[in-house]
Amino acid sequence: MKFLKNIVDAFGRRFTFSDDQQTDGAKVAFLHQQQSSHPSIGLTPAKAAALLKDAENGELIAQCELAEDMEEKDTHLQSELGKRRRAVQSLPWKIVPPVNPTDDEQYDVDMLTEILTDATWFNDCLFDATDAIFKGFSCQEIEWEDVEGLILPRAIEFREAAWFQTHPQNRNELRLRDGSHEGQALQPFGWVRHVAKSRSGYLARTGLVRNIVWCYIFKHYSIRDLAEFLEIYGMPVRIGKYPSGSTEKEKNQLLRAIMSIGHNAGGIFPRGMDLELKSVIDGSSDPFMAFVNYWDLNMSKVILGGTLTSQADGATSTNALGNVHERMAGNICESDALQLAPTITRDLVQPIMAFNGRSFNSLRRMPRFVFDLSTPEDLTAYSTALPLLAGIGMKIPVQWAHDKLQIPVADENDTVLTPPAQPAAPAFLSAQVPAGFAALAAGASSPQNAVKAMPGAISGVEWQQAIDPILKPILEALETGGMMAAKEKAAALYSDLDDEQLTDMLHRAMFVAETWGRLNASGG
Repeated sequence: MKFLKNIVDAFGRRFTFSDDQQTDGAKVAFLHQQQSSHPSIGLTPAKAAALLKDAENGELIAQCELAEDMEEKDTHLQSELGKRRRAVQSLPWKIVPPVNPTDDEQYDVDMLTEILTDATWFNDCLFDATDAIFKGFSCQEIEWEDVEGLILPRAIEFREAAWFQTHPQNRNELRLRDGSHEGQALQPFGWVRHVAKSRSGYLARTGLVRNIVWCYIFKHYSIRDLAEFLEIYGMPVRIGKYPSGSTEKEKNQLLRAIMSIGHNAGGIFPRGMDLELKSVIDGSSDPFMAFVNYWDLNMSKVILGGTLTSQADGATSTNALGNVHERMAGNICESDALQLAPTITRDLVQPIMAFNGRSFNSLRRMPRFVFDLSTPEDLTAYSTALPLLAGIGMKIPVQWAHDKLQIPVADENDTVLTPPAQPAAPAFLSAQVPAGFAALAAGASSPQNAVKAMPGAISGVEWQQAIDPILKPILEALETGGMMAAKEKAAALYSDLDDEQLTDMLHRAMFVAETWGRLNASGG
């Protein structure tokens, strides 16, 4: 079946797409039968330098096969790479529409989200794409199918990195090996091609394998030396002595007895022959293990940016250092995600959108795949701070609060949580205090409302009657005689001052404020 729909890819190329996979073609079908040469066997620094040089010239086979061997044979390397790769795979993601999306663009975003969420191959696709962290690049071939009028990926199959080469005139262009000098260009919309940059430079030099290969070589030299040390010095030397004139048969019996003692802890030999066990020669494996640990730590630094997320020596490892290294690992994970998201947009989101979208007419209005790298804020802190900030007049967008707290906005048909009902004021409060104060206690549901309600709890007439006898004579003296006359008047009036009414008002206000606080302490 041929899809006769002309499409423009991310590079502006128009083509008629076929549902046949490129690797099924006659020129590259031999790649399916290719077997690894396992270049790690007998690996030396000189051999490693030669195959790295070949990779710079476009021959990626040996470098990629060496990377596979190293990951298989070195448990520490596989563990550290697995941590970094799975960290990206576990991140939440979403499809983001273009700015000010139309109804059709929003519909396409929802469609793309549903397709990728339901796809059984998508999580594996994300994981396989992170193989580029170690090798520098990762290629997966897309197999398309027609499902009820929609053109969707049936499967996405990982292809070995050794199947590819770079173009002789463009060292950043990956091409399939087909036996020719230039190789075969990758079919548009047929591949998920991810390049992970651990450093700046052209494609063959961006993978971590070029750093870690030296750690691998020297570490395994030390492991081999340790094995020889244990074989030679790990067991006591057994020496058999036979008397002169012993026959060959008797000598062989003695030899077999000596050899069996090491494994069976016993043996027999003719009378008159002696067996002597020499003590183990003094020696230590510590220098070998120190060298092995040194290179393991260097691998961890290269892959994760630190060592305390994988190893702790019990001496220099502290909680503070562990937190620093944990943040560094988080930064590396974010960097990996920021590099991978555009790849998924270009090689998956755009083709599905081009085949099936309602609004597809320009690459400038293309939805984007993004990883959600934000962390939820402290709900307790925000639930306290936001009401206070809104109460003093700050205009806080509701959408901003939802994004910060990672709480989705409810649809019209969703059942939403409601705040608990405020407790009613006791009946005795309204009966025993003035109406303004009772209203303050019963109606103020927050500290902000209480502050606003406080002035209304005291009427202007009552306040004026309490203050006028105290202030009026002093103000009159200030107008006629100045500051000194006002001071003398205040001193003369102090002994005859009647402040009972003012004191009574303040006592009632304090009573109401304390009562309100007790009633609303649990709600605030």
